[in-house]
Amino acid sequence: MHDDGFFDARIAATYDDPSNPDPSPAVDFLSALAGPGPILELGIGTGRVALPLAARGVKVHGIELSQAMVAKLREKPGGDSIPVTIGDFSTARAEGEFTLAYLVYNTIMNLTSQEAQIACFQNVANHLLPGGHFVVEVMVPDLQRLPFGQTIRPYHASENKWDFDEYDIVHQGLISHHSKVVDGVLEQNSIPFRYAWPSELDLMAKMAGMNLIGRWDSWNRGPFTNLSEGHVSAWRKVTT
Repeated sequence: MHDDGFFDARIAATYDDPSNPDPSPAVDFLSALAGPGPILELGIGTGRVALPLAARGVKVHGIELSQAMVAKLREKPGGDSIPVTIGDFSTARAEGEFTLAYLVYNTIMNLTSQEAQIACFQNVANHLLPGGHFVVEVMVPDLQRLPFGQTIRPYHASENKWDFDEYDIVHQGLISHHSKVVDGVLEQNSIPFRYAWPSELDLMAKMAGMNLIGRWDSWNRGPFTNLSEGHVSAWRKVTT
């Protein structure tokens, strides 16, 4: 039986929350960097970014572990026309070569070991044409908000929904815990992640033959500073 990981049918059914960030800035950024394409989204999910890119005429291919998420993609207008390779994006091979590969919305953190994240960078490099780009959107580890010795950080609490992160400082681990009441029933799920510092990601890229060309605090290309809560980073595959 195929393993959908932590994104099974129950999660896929509610993944497209209306409160999710507007994908337009990401689409603008990526389409400008894509060139003639085609491009590759790792962890394509339900197509939140891929579908608007395809609507602009960009040829998009995806890699996705969760068949439940891909099923939601297929339900959307245009979703049937996007090729998707089912598998772990750190190792799965999509057919063809690409001018751009990208990971959005902290998805790189779904790889919960340094080895898997290194493998992902190498897998991307193997997919890219010389001079192609790899773009990652990811949070900055939120450790500045943790008092010494504390490992739990609540970040949302309302009448029907509660969210908190649990940090493992030693192993750069993070478990995101979510609880909500739906029709009087309490639903809970917890998803493990591994956070990585920007400099660590740069080293992974260097090991895979890619060099950093820019880092910004968001898709709008604002400056990345010590107060930035996340970053969008772009690396270029070395041409030889």
